[in-house]
Amino acid sequence: MSPVASVAADRRFRRAHVKPGRRRAGRRAIAKRAATSVAVTLVATLALYRAALVVVQARVLKVDRILVSGTERLSKGDVMAVLSGLRGESVLFTDLHAWRRRLLASPWIRDAALRRSLPSTVEVAILERRPVGIGRLNGELYLVDERGVIVDQFGPQYADLDLPIIDGLGGHGDTMTDESGAELAARVVAAARSKPALAKRLSQIDVTDAHNASVILAGDPAVLELGDDQFVPRLESYLGLSTALHERVADIDAVDLRFDDRIYVRPAKPVKATPKKRKP
Repeated sequence: MSPVASVAADRRFRRAHVKPGRRRAGRRAIAKRAATSVAVTLVATLALYRAALVVVQARVLKVDRILVSGTERLSKGDVMAVLSGLRGESVLFTDLHAWRRRLLASPWIRDAALRRSLPSTVEVAILERRPVGIGRLNGELYLVDERGVIVDQFGPQYADLDLPIIDGLGGHGDTMTDESGAELAARVVAAARSKPALAKRLSQIDVTDAHNASVILAGDPAVLELGDDQFVPRLESYLGLSTALHERVADIDAVDLRFDDRIYVRPAKPVKATPKKRKP
C-alpha cells in the first residue's frame, strides 16, 4: 500500500489535524465581529454625545425670552428676579421643575406653570394668592389668604385693599396661621361679597372659636355671633331688627344670632365710676 493511500485511510489523522483548525478559525471570526461591534458602538456613542453637546451649545436653543402672565400684585420684574439665571440656559435641558420650586417660595405665588416654547422661549403662568383679610397677630397686621398663609405684612402699599381685620388666627410660625380659623373667616368674607352693601360694612371677624364666627359691622359696636353657616341671612336678620334692638337696649355688647328662631342680646356691662378721693 502506498504512503498516500495509508494517510488518506487513517481517519484519526484527519480528525487530529483538520477539525481543530476549523475551531480556531471560527473563534477568530467571532472575536473580530465582537471587536467591530464594540468599535461601532463607541463611535455611535461619541457621535451622539457630540451631537447633544452641539444642541446644548446651539445659540438658537438657549432661553432668550421669558414671557410672564397672571401677575396682579407682583410685578413681572419681581418674577424675573426669581428666575435670574434662566436666560441663557438650554431651552431643552433646563430643569423647569427646579425653577417652579423657586417661584413657589414667594409667599405671593400660590401656583406656577412653566412651559417650553421652541426655539428659545419659556412661558411662565402665575397664580397669585388672594388675601381674604388682615390678620392681627402679636400686635402686627398681615395679609392672609383662605388657607391661613401669611402673604405679606400689611402696609401703606396695600391701602387700596378693602379687607376686614381678622382676630383669633393663632399661628404656627412666620408663614402660617391657624388654617381652620382662616377657612371660617374666608367663608364669612365670601358670603358677604354676594351682597356688596353688606361686604362694605364688614369691619372685623373673630375666629377664636373655629365653629362660631363673631363679626363687627362698621358703625355698630355690637359683636354679632354667627356660628359657622347661614352668615348672610343672619346678618340681614340683625340689620332688619337693629334699630328696634338698640331702642330697647341702649348699649349692646353682643347679639347671638346662631338660633334662627330667637335672638339673644347681651347688654354691655355698665362702667363703674371711679370714686373720687376726698381731699384731706
